[in-house]
Amino acid sequence: MTQPGPPDLPSAVGRSVHEFDAMYAETPPWDIGRPQPAFLELARSGALHGRVLDAGCGTGEHTLMAAGLGLDATGVDTAPTAIAIAERKAHERGLQARFLGADALDLGSLGEQFDTVLDCGLFHIFDDEHRAAYVGSLGAATRGGGRYHMLCFSERQPGDWGPRRVTQDEIRASFADGWRVDAIDAATLEVTIDPQGVSAWRASLTRV
Repeated sequence: MTQPGPPDLPSAVGRSVHEFDAMYAETPPWDIGRPQPAFLELARSGALHGRVLDAGCGTGEHTLMAAGLGLDATGVDTAPTAIAIAERKAHERGLQARFLGADALDLGSLGEQFDTVLDCGLFHIFDDEHRAAYVGSLGAATRGGGRYHMLCFSERQPGDWGPRRVTQDEIRASFADGWRVDAIDAATLEVTIDPQGVSAWRASLTRV
């Protein structure tokens, strides 16, 4: 029997930019108001360096985490409401960070390259076609030797609610060309609607 999931966590797959933006009129389940512990651990270990890009930044918690370390931090998202909230947070916290309305499938259009890229909950929303396009987009925006850190739903998470589950093999296959997989670790993705959080993978890769 399929285990049901929280009814308030809708699937992100196939949602339009307008639909995503509308979700920020309230607090979406993934917006926990602080950095994900799995990424905070990376920050505290010194894994973030150089110019940092937060792809699909939402309301900016991971961009601001990087900015708080004194790093050059940029967050991009297609949801204007999320970007506005992120900019307000930066002002309120006295942090210098840049937030741009941009498509994660076309990061090359930024005309910039980054040393560290963070992705919390973006990779797992894409179907196969858009997943390949996203990996290509990441390649265009990441310097050789740059690091990409991703937090995504794992296939260990029961049920079929919410975004697509991702296996370790899928991560390795998606990044087989031009990337080295350094680590894929079991992690928890915290959400507002379940104190147990979601079973996830935290993957760290290097652009080669």
